[in-house]
Amino acid sequence: MMSAMKFSHEIRYAAGADDVYAMLGEQAFREQVCEASGTLAHTVQVTPSGTGMNVVVDRTMPADGIPSFATKFVGDKIQVVQHETWAGPNGAKLEVTIPGKPGHFKGKVILAERGGQTVETVTGDIKVSIPLIGGKLESLIGDLLASALRTEGKVGARWLAR
Repeated sequence: MMSAMKFSHEIRYAAGADDVYAMLGEQAFREQVCEASGTLAHTVQVTPSGTGMNVVVDRTMPADGIPSFATKFVGDKIQVVQHETWAGPNGAKLEVTIPGKPGHFKGKVILAERGGQTVETVTGDIKVSIPLIGGKLESLIGDLLASALRTEGKVGARWLAR
């Protein structure tokens, strides 16, 4: 049994947690993040749910720059589906899947306000069930996820500064 790779990433915003949560619930913000990350195609759905919300971001990315060992598994483009289930403004369950491929991320998002800033922390496990190269693919997915979160942080900083 192969173990999953641990993942952790922080984004710091110069805004209160309520403003960051409101931004994360804006379809236009999510679409700007997709556009800034160079998607070939994307759909965004934000649905209020009780005190929280459900967010589904389905994006197709070019596989440019992906090592050759991975391209035979993913092809020339990668579909990534991100599903966030927010119970309220403090945090969400996060699942990222690659439809039709043996890999996923399961974790959580926590928003915490500290000294007028909000820290968004994404933690979880990346799992690819392919013998021999699963670990390499997990590292690659971790790099791609961190890159996507850095893009989200840049777009978010601009959004919040408006």
